[in-house]
Amino acid sequence: METDLRLRPPRHRVDPRAVRWWTAQALTTVVPALAALAVAAVLWESLRDWLLVALAVGALVGAAYVVVMPRWRYRVHRWETTPEAVYAASGWLLQEWRVAPLSRVQTVDTQRGPLQQLFGLASVTVTTASASGAIVIEGLDHTEAVELVGRLTETTQAIPGDAT
Repeated sequence: METDLRLRPPRHRVDPRAVRWWTAQALTTVVPALAALAVAAVLWESLRDWLLVALAVGALVGAAYVVVMPRWRYRVHRWETTPEAVYAASGWLLQEWRVAPLSRVQTVDTQRGPLQQLFGLASVTVTTASASGAIVIEGLDHTEAVELVGRLTETTQAIPGDAT
């Protein structure tokens, strides 16, 4: 029996709360940078005009980033598991589609940073015997992530071999 492990779009979207999580992450990058420019404009009178221009441009670019990036990522990020493989699509400007045969899976982990915990989300990392690195599925509901790790662990334990 030959399995069809072709690269294809995975079926499942991440949790819709991921949009708010990615927005919060973007704000933690954009707001401090804008605040630093504003403080510099107050402190350095000789550079104030240039710093205010930089602040205005940064605010426009930052606002676009905060508004567009999370929604774009939500449209791209997808995942799926089958009895044969894990499929994942991620990114926004640089997009990546990956498929990992379950026979190559070495470890399956969950991560929950402070913002993810706030939004009830988690990430699942599937480490394989591949030079391309692990597959990370971000923005999953925490309960769904725990169930996914359990399913993948159970499935990979049933596959003979050492995943190398």
